[in-house]
Amino acid sequence: MPDEAAIARLVHAFYARARTDWLLGPVFETSVDDWSGHLDTLVRFWCSVLLRAGSYRGNPMAAHRTLDVGEPHFARWLALWDATARDVLTPLQARHVFETAQRIARSLRIGLDIDPLRRDRRDSGERHCAHAHAGAGRPDQPA
Repeated sequence: MPDEAAIARLVHAFYARARTDWLLGPVFETSVDDWSGHLDTLVRFWCSVLLRAGSYRGNPMAAHRTLDVGEPHFARWLALWDATARDVLTPLQARHVFETAQRIARSLRIGLDIDPLRRDRRDSGERHCAHAHAGAGRPDQPA
């Protein structure tokens, strides 16, 4: 597990790259006015997630809801985060940090209604949760 100093190095290195990225850069540059404050917030967020520090007091879903982002942005964010983690952290730390980022990204995609799997299921008419409907219509099972 990376310590707070390693997490800070990762966050700063990642956002230095993301700000100049062809896809991510324009999103960040139009939505972040105070980079110093934003980086401090993100270090607190990742320390809270990875170290359970409890130092972050925010709402990631609300922060992302106003952004004009889609699946390509999430895929690019994850690829750049993974590459940066591999450059900055030990291999075991990088893997852990990346797996955590994947879970967070999945949750954000779902919350922002851009998760490709859920969208494909919805568009095809497939039920999201088959077991929830398995007992429907049976008097001994809740619908």
